[in-house]
Amino acid sequence: MPPGKPHVERVEILSTALLDDARTYLQQIRALETELRAGIGWHYVLDLSWTAKDLSPVVRGTRFLDAGAGRGLMQWWLSDQGGDVISVDRLDRKDKMGKKWRERWPIKGLRGNEDLAPVDYEVRRARPHLVLPGIREFLPPKSPRHWPQYPQKLLRSWEKVQYTPGGQGTVYIYGQDLTDMTDVPDESVDAIVSISSLEHNDIAGLRGCVAELMRVLKPGGVLTATVGAARDKDWFHEPSQGWCYTEETLREVFDIPDSAPSNYDRYDELMDDLCNCDELKDNLADLYFKSGDNGMPWGKCDPQYQSVGVVKIKPKTQPRRSFQRAE
Repeated sequence: MPPGKPHVERVEILSTALLDDARTYLQQIRALETELRAGIGWHYVLDLSWTAKDLSPVVRGTRFLDAGAGRGLMQWWLSDQGGDVISVDRLDRKDKMGKKWRERWPIKGLRGNEDLAPVDYEVRRARPHLVLPGIREFLPPKSPRHWPQYPQKLLRSWEKVQYTPGGQGTVYIYGQDLTDMTDVPDESVDAIVSISSLEHNDIAGLRGCVAELMRVLKPGGVLTATVGAARDKDWFHEPSQGWCYTEETLREVFDIPDSAPSNYDRYDELMDDLCNCDELKDNLADLYFKSGDNGMPWGKCDPQYQSVGVVKIKPKTQPRRSFQRAE
């Protein structure tokens, strides 16, 4: 078991009661959303709050892996709690972690420049007329009308580039598919989180991801993931490009025993609560009001599925043939 509180294996549809039960964590998530102008998806407030509540308290120095992290908020929240995070995503983010992220969190490329562009790249992109660190950088602008502001602008630029936040854990950007994390050794991470990411795989793909995640997780470590829930049969939600899985599928893929608790028997009740939740309706991100091709077309709050959280603890003794990397 990783440092922190004990965990319980379970399959748990995320209830709107979290908006009260995890209010402290919801406020932290909303603060990050505002700071980064992230515009998170409608159910992410439940996914993120539930995950943060389940992981707290985070012991400083705990090594996490955020599976399918993108630029999502969980990795930054974990860093703020003092955790070190391997941030894995198959999409290339090398040039997408700009100044507002680097000013705020300690970020490195797991494989150096292969995963993260050098810092001075950001300066070059913001000020392409300059050649760093050539002599032009240390001369005043050619236009006299820019002279009074120039020294202050130059100082701010260098301060931002050299600034390293203190007290937070480091986020290591790693561009790789979750089924083949060759640079992460066996049994090397304390805990794994995944926020609404694994659902972008069919059942076979999900098995491959889980097998690889369990390979890198330490014995006794915990995997905490949120995905889409399905009542009767697995189905694909086109607008979000994500699968919704039944309890049977999740128990089989994550190897959750029948004795582990679940609230799937309350599926309809919890779905009704979700559809009638005023707080979710009143706080939809702006992105939903700009298009009819999304999970909430033109800002109409009409959930077609709900989130489910899965908690899996890796046994401390495990046969070698189990959780091997999928071929």
